[in-house]
Amino acid sequence: MIDYSSDNTASTATNKVHTYHEKNQIDQTLRLREVLKSLPPFVKDYFRAMEPKSSVRTRISYAYDIRVFFHFLLENNPVYKNYTLDQFTLQDLESLEPVDIEEYLEYLKVYKRDDDGELITNGEKGLARKMSALRSFYGYYYKHRMIQKNPTLLVDMPKLHDKAIIRLDTDEVAMLLDFVESAGQHLSGQALAYYKKTRERDLAILTLLLGTGIRVSECVGLDLKDVDFKNNGIMVTRKGGSQMVVYFGDEVAKALQNYIEGDRKATTPLSGHEQALFLSTQRKRMGVQAIENMVKKYARQVTPNKKITPHKLRSTYGTSLYKETGDIYLVADVLGHKDVNTTKKHYAAIDDHRRRVAASAVKLREL
Repeated sequence: MIDYSSDNTASTATNKVHTYHEKNQIDQTLRLREVLKSLPPFVKDYFRAMEPKSSVRTRISYAYDIRVFFHFLLENNPVYKNYTLDQFTLQDLESLEPVDIEEYLEYLKVYKRDDDGELITNGEKGLARKMSALRSFYGYYYKHRMIQKNPTLLVDMPKLHDKAIIRLDTDEVAMLLDFVESAGQHLSGQALAYYKKTRERDLAILTLLLGTGIRVSECVGLDLKDVDFKNNGIMVTRKGGSQMVVYFGDEVAKALQNYIEGDRKATTPLSGHEQALFLSTQRKRMGVQAIENMVKKYARQVTPNKKITPHKLRSTYGTSLYKETGDIYLVADVLGHKDVNTTKKHYAAIDDHRRRVAASAVKLREL
């Protein structure tokens, strides 16, 4: 008698309906494997060691950054002009000097992407991230004594200058939400029809982002079952996969209820998107870019001199919460920051209001 149990198990696993976060994890894991195929074979050891302490999204970013480094060597170092990527060895890493790393940092400021030739530029943050990736990469092999030299340690990290944190003022928050509610008064034709289709949804998203400070990636992953009106909370999946209940106030509850009981209930999602909270006009789960575009579309009508993104709405919430409570640890917890120093840097600094007070505090002459 033939035992079909193993075949049945495999079939069940194949037919399993994955959640948004599970599917996202699977897609990113497969994507990482494809990127690693384009890198020297020895690189896989480093990424295998990274796995327990990093997200797959972080590993993908590092893989792309490491690939840029090897392409730099192919394009700019005469020693490797006849190499292909799979020919690089650990001895090649060890043979590089600090000056090679410095030339790489210079290259990163402006270079052409290898796959489509698009011109890429990097500012301070981009340079620092790519240098951090390279240091980590070299550090693994140096720590495990596979190489005897680590030239990245002899090159200074790019200096990061503090930039003004852009966020909405209290009156601008009200103006933004008011505009979303009433924008139809200024529209006609197809623009008006589209606005009517998306008004409740867009107002719910903006109110939720401004009222909870969740990340846009957390927002797109929300399912209907994640919303709990009894306790006014949403179950969000944080970076790294941990889950947490984030609570919201009455304004957020009202906006979510209007959307869920209205347009969301009236929409029949496409197969595979039945559980998604926020749907696009194509009846699919909204993506990160779609929400980013929506936020920018409304924000530039209200605050044209501020480049507002979903992350700026998160900063707006964090600032308001800190001003109201003065509790930096609460702000860190609600925002899902693993390191409270990150929160302190952004929200416990001298704010614009205090700077304005300083401007009038010192008298130069008696009037």
